[in-house]
Amino acid sequence: MSHNKNEAILLIHCDDKPGIIAAVTKYVAEHKGNILDLDQHTDSANKKFYMRVSWDLDQFDLNPPEIGLDFEQTLASRFDMNWSLSFSNKPQRIAIFVSKQLHCLYDILSRWQTKEWNVEIPLIISNHQDASDVAEKFGIEYHYLPITKENKAEQEQKQLELLNSKGVDLIVLARYMQILSGTFIKQFKDNIINIHHSFLPAFPGARPYHSAYDRGVKIIGATSHYVTEDLDEGPIIEQDIVHVTHRDSVDDLVRKGRDLETLVLSRAVWKHIQRKTLVAANRTIIFN
Repeated sequence: MSHNKNEAILLIHCDDKPGIIAAVTKYVAEHKGNILDLDQHTDSANKKFYMRVSWDLDQFDLNPPEIGLDFEQTLASRFDMNWSLSFSNKPQRIAIFVSKQLHCLYDILSRWQTKEWNVEIPLIISNHQDASDVAEKFGIEYHYLPITKENKAEQEQKQLELLNSKGVDLIVLARYMQILSGTFIKQFKDNIINIHHSFLPAFPGARPYHSAYDRGVKIIGATSHYVTEDLDEGPIIEQDIVHVTHRDSVDDLVRKGRDLETLVLSRAVWKHIQRKTLVAANRTIIFN
């Protein structure tokens, strides 16, 4: 997606039926839209259809607030579509949650500051003070909300109030070492992205790289996914691995693992803000 384009982006999934692609492209053309990108996938085994289409709005004869209602009445209801519509000229607003490890936080902020990502970051939330100086350097509000068993519900309510007051669209857990409640997750369904190493379930706990070192693993990995109530089992957006050898120390594994976490998380967030992810059941469809 070009930041200079005034685009509409439509994501669709529904039962597979003949004529969907033709109907959607005809709809765009009839309203004087110029299609910029179209990607679709048919899951033949489950008879499901998935599609992403974007078009230029410069000559489109419907105003953005009118498009959704018109599309629903004209086309979506006919094919019983699940769909979402967004616009490229409305940057997504991201809240970053972080604890003590700051490598992913720095990476996200650098991509925002250099305008690689067309997003807004109104606040950072943490259960520790470690990232407060970072937030100050980047000129972003920092909210320190420590979490205990006794105050978890109260603090999550404060978090939700902050997120809603800032109009947050997406939450990125940049190594935030707290489990979110189901009540919290439901408020941002398919809009919370997490990152973790890919040693689970073999090496759980606080020292996975030490456990992996002791076992002599030959690859380490990272997984970024949407957060659900099933811990670390949400729909996967991005994964990658790096090879290691017996010459790598625990510190080497940690360093390589953090590099990989940074890269995998940034790829996942990029795909989300480009509206290239579609969640269906517990799977993601990632469009090109």
